[in-house]
Formats: sequence, C-alpha cells, structure tokens
Amino acid sequence: MPPAIARTRAELRTILEGSQRVSFVPTMGALHDGHRQLMQHARPFGDVLVASVFVNPTQFAPGEDFDAYPRTFDADLATCESVGVDVVFAPEVETMYPHGLIETVSIDPGPLGAILEGASRPAHFRGVLTVVSKLFGLVRPDVAVFGEKDYQQLVLIRQMATELATGVEIVGCPTEREASGLARSSRNVYLSDDDRRRAPALHAALQAGAAVGPDGAEAVLAAARRVLDDAAVTPDYVALTDADLGEPVPGQQARLLIAARVGEPRLIDNISVNLGLGA
Repeated sequence: MPPAIARTRAELRTILEGSQRVSFVPTMGALHDGHRQLMQHARPFGDVLVASVFVNPTQFAPGEDFDAYPRTFDADLATCESVGVDVVFAPEVETMYPHGLIETVSIDPGPLGAILEGASRPAHFRGVLTVVSKLFGLVRPDVAVFGEKDYQQLVLIRQMATELATGVEIVGCPTEREASGLARSSRNVYLSDDDRRRAPALHAALQAGAAVGPDGAEAVLAAARRVLDDAAVTPDYVALTDADLGEPVPGQQARLLIAARVGEPRLIDNISVNLGLGA
C-alpha cells in the first residue's frame, strides 16, 4: 500500500492521530539502499513508521550543494512503499521555518559541534539539530533511527534528545556499503569513474586502522593515513576519539573517523576500534 503523504503540520497530525507508537526516519530524499536499511531497521520499533523527505537549507553553507542536491520525490515514494513506510512527511520550507530562515529559533550544538565536520562546516550542525528538533516536535516519534555513517551527527542528536528531554529514543543503524566498501551516500552520484576507483580507500583506511587497534592510537592513525596516501586521497581529517567524540582511552572502545574530498564530493566514514594500550 502506498504511504500516506503529509505536506502540512495539520495533515500530519490528522494522519497520525490515534497512533500508539511511532518510529521515524528523517531523510533529505534521494533515497538509496542505505536509507532503505534505516527504514527496515526502524520498522519494528513502532506500529506506524514515518519517513520525512526534506532538503534542509539551514545545514548548507554558502557554496555548498543545496540547489544541486538531488531531488527524486517519485522514486523516494516508491522506495518508502517498498519497505512498508506508512507516512511520508514532505513539508515545504515555509512549513518547517514559518518565521523564515533568518528569524528562526536555532539550536547551538555546543563544543562537539565545532570539531571534525563542524570545523569544516561551521553552521552545519546548528542546521541539523534545529531541523531534527522541529521534526521531533511535529512527528512526535517514540524512536528515531539515524545512520552510523554520520557518526558525529548521531552523537550530537543523542545529546540533544537527552538534554532537551524530547522523550525520543535515538537508535543508530550500521552503515550500508557498496560491494567495494564505499559507504552509501546520496553524494556518491557525483563521483566520476576515477573517483569511484579511489573512494573505497576511505573504508580500506578505516579497516587498516582498526586492525592495529591493539597497538595503540598512534599505530591506528598511522595505518589509516598510509592507505590514504597510497590511494592519493588527501583527507580533511583522520581522527581517533572515544565513542562520544572525546579523547580516546587506551583499553576502551574508540572511533576512527575520516573525511576527504574525492573529486568534487566530500565523503565521510568511520569505524569502531578496539583500542589497546600500545607498545
């Protein structure tokens, strides 16, 4: 059965009235198998599954690809139907930002929003947290599912949900990958044939770093950087943190994160690392 489509706040409330438990997957459309996995992951958490399709302007900096971002609504609807989404919320900008983009109330992501991706894209996480908070207020989900590929985003949304007492349980979903190991992303459509040959180096670098986790943080970072160098991929950053993006602690679980521009697209990826004490 095709999902119900809500364009306005009133339509959404009418459709969801009487729902016992709502699971939610926010997206910006251009859905791929990674989104499909998120929706399948979210399906058991509620009796009603909602997906949003909204290209959020406030998380794009000037010069980024907001206007060029792929918009494929008919195909997105077909994907949602194929995985059993009950409701697609596809608002206009005016619905999400009734007082305009400049005058809107926004959420400060705090110190964690200024590192890694935040250092390269200073306004990005303010826009992400603002729109996710708005979507939580409109959809009122019990559970929301986000991909681990955007790991910093996942950590910040968990922090926001806790600190603002949203009552929403945040669930992470493992990264969906192409056969080459490349993390699926809507921006992969911009990769040239040559870029596609080099882009899997991000995942290979992560695997190389994780493999030497018992040898300590310096070994992890060195191994990852060697793989990127061999593939002629220059990273924006190669970082090792703890699970909450703080300083890694030997003997505990860590996170290895990489960002790099491969051709035109800027790609990010990460992996869990069992960090040892080193030599």
